[in-house]
Amino acid sequence: MIKIENITDKMAITLSVACAIHCLVMPLLLLLLPNFVVLQLNNEAYHTAMVLIVLPTSVFALFMGCKQHKRYRLLFIGFVGLIFLVLAISLGNEFWEKVLTLMGSAVIAGGHYWNYRLCQQHTLCHRCED
Repeated sequence: MIKIENITDKMAITLSVACAIHCLVMPLLLLLLPNFVVLQLNNEAYHTAMVLIVLPTSVFALFMGCKQHKRYRLLFIGFVGLIFLVLAISLGNEFWEKVLTLMGSAVIAGGHYWNYRLCQQHTLCHRCED
């Protein structure tokens, strides 16, 4: 049975990894293929849109997972990653934007992976069935 928590955890991991890849690959693509400038994928609107998608997805998945497996430190880990992403948007410095985005993406992806694994273990545990 596929649960919505599992889907949102996987979606949040995918979005975090996509954000990190975008952060690392976009400057290289712009150097190698200048025509990508037309797509406007390097502006702040893209980064803001990604964070606006990641925030509710991550919060929902982490709350639902913690409700199931009762490991609330995952909320803290997830919120630290989200704070890194929000700080990356609010800072004007491009270097720190990239550093905070990569750190936040890694922390969020790790937190969601851990959340996903705990939910899987909880689902498979016969003692945990209510």
